[in-house]
Amino acid sequence: MSKKIIAVHAGPRMGWNTDTLITEAARGAESAGGTVEKYDLYRLEKYTGCISCFGCKKEKNKGHCVCRDGLAPVLDAIREADGLIIGSPNYLGELTAAFRALYERLIFPNLTYNLEKPCCNERLIPVLLIMTSNAPDGMYQDLLQNYRQTLSRFVGPAEVFVSGNTLQLREYSKTDWPWTMFDAEAKQKRHETVFPQECKQAYEMGISLVKRA
Repeated sequence: MSKKIIAVHAGPRMGWNTDTLITEAARGAESAGGTVEKYDLYRLEKYTGCISCFGCKKEKNKGHCVCRDGLAPVLDAIREADGLIIGSPNYLGELTAAFRALYERLIFPNLTYNLEKPCCNERLIPVLLIMTSNAPDGMYQDLLQNYRQTLSRFVGPAEVFVSGNTLQLREYSKTDWPWTMFDAEAKQKRHETVFPQECKQAYEMGISLVKRA
């Protein structure tokens, strides 16, 4: 039976670094026999992060967010999936607000506040978390370790992939003021040489995700 994989793009820029790596991971998953369904969070109907209604803490709603907005179909799909690919750029030292909204509403319903059984999710699925950033690869290891541990505990065993020092613009020279913080030539060279290798790695991790599912 084909494994159902949900791919979630938590960045606003279609066809750029994060979206490209998610697409490659999804292609890898499909090559291994998975069926991929993709969601772009910035193109959904209006939604929010957790509203702290505690509806998910009632027995009849255990493990389910009861807030029915634009994010609800994504959460429903993840609950029925065999694996999850989710990617986000790093903005100002964190993953995007869109990612955080999904993360809050994905994790909190599974948190029981019960010492004996802190997680009510009995159907753990493998997760691949992809982060892109214009900072060096190793800069946000503590942040990502925290996400990896929490996702592993409440959603399923998680792996993390980072693409750092990414190319932000096709032509940095066309900005209204000089972006002197960056070496545009070096970034372009990295995008042409290193990023294709990262795409291949994302592809292989998509294959691995299906095998872990």
